[in-house]
Amino acid sequence: MPSYTPGVRIPTELYRPSLALLTDLYQLTMAYAYWKSGMEELQAAFHLFFRRNPFGGGFTIACGLEYAIDLIESLRFEADDLAYLAEVRGSDGGKLFDAAFLDHLASMRLACDVDAVPEGTVVFPLEPMVRVTGPIVHAQLVETPLLNLINFQSLVATKAARVVLAARGDPVLEFGLRRAQGFDGGLAASRAAWVGGCSGTSNVMAGRLFGIPVSGTHGHSWVMAFDDELSAFRAYADALPNNCIFLVDTYDTREGVRHAIQVGRELRARGHEMLGIRLDSGDLAWLSSEARKMLDE
Repeated sequence: MPSYTPGVRIPTELYRPSLALLTDLYQLTMAYAYWKSGMEELQAAFHLFFRRNPFGGGFTIACGLEYAIDLIESLRFEADDLAYLAEVRGSDGGKLFDAAFLDHLASMRLACDVDAVPEGTVVFPLEPMVRVTGPIVHAQLVETPLLNLINFQSLVATKAARVVLAARGDPVLEFGLRRAQGFDGGLAASRAAWVGGCSGTSNVMAGRLFGIPVSGTHGHSWVMAFDDELSAFRAYADALPNNCIFLVDTYDTREGVRHAIQVGRELRARGHEMLGIRLDSGDLAWLSSEARKMLDE
């Protein structure tokens, strides 16, 4: 692989206070063309909507508005942003943007009105979720970040709501951080799952930032660190008798359920309750049914 030295330390310096450049270049080139044409104050209305419900379902859960409002209220082009844009080149090698336009961006303060459905609202195709009205340059510059924030978080919130409905009143915990699209995607997804109805998250940072209850089990590595599974479950119960959800599929899943039941009875004798078991692999539908029968005996 060719060596590469990034211009910033990732992720420490990537997510700076300014997110003005979190957009597509064509939003900036359109803004520049509006400005050069004397149209920057033209009043415009942008509507954010979608054409089809995700997952072939019958509804969508609106989410991402809090992120969007925060971005709109704080959006500013800082000196570093403008210095970067000053060096962007066109196809002829010349600078893409005039210095006067960059000065315009430096002094710009968004003057848009934003109307939106509240987060957690059930919405349907072709109806506006967000409406942005104001000078066309201002509205144009927030189109891409609004689509990014609303689309992704509404997708996650909708999936969470479908799972919660399928659970029929049983609590659903979100555990997606390790497979999320980066740490920012992980935080946004944890929050969106909470909006969609999940009762907790494994994401400790999301718990701290958003006030979501945190919950968790243990990993396969915990079980493998002991001579046998039963010893691993007992050691975990000794350490955390008030937080026992046992991961039962490290070796033989049905045997793991039996071991969890055994330790659960030992916990009950000590005045504690096993909270449940976790299945992580195999035929989850069949194993869930079999585990439920064993736990109910």
